[in-house]
Amino acid sequence: QAQLVESGGGLVQAGGSLRLSCTASLHFFSRYTMAWFRQAPGKERAFVASISPSGLTTRYTETGSVAGRFTISRDNGLNTVSLQMNSLKPDDTGVYFCAATSYATTRLNQSEMYTHWGQGTQVTVSS
Repeated sequence: QAQLVESGGGLVQAGGSLRLSCTASLHFFSRYTMAWFRQAPGKERAFVASISPSGLTTRYTETGSVAGRFTISRDNGLNTVSLQMNSLKPDDTGVYFCAATSYATTRLNQSEMYTHWGQGTQVTVSS
């Protein structure tokens, strides 16, 4: 049974940092594009970042200046993907989900492209 398990969420003050991790029990993990999505209170799940199977290509949402503050990375030997989040803002608050897809698609910012999801981890940034 494929499973994604997130960890690392918590409460942090604005300007602080958190590192989220996702451990995946996926066969051939290195063949999957991995991503992080965020669901803020009262809003739909939204794309944050993705990383290609090799780890060479990353993509970030264009909203919220994420690209300059967040870094997605992966370790194919450990079947993990991480999201380092720096200079956190209250608008970063939400439940963060790890996702995986084996589809060859350019629509990596769309949640329907992903076939496996974690249960989510809460990130709360106080002002």
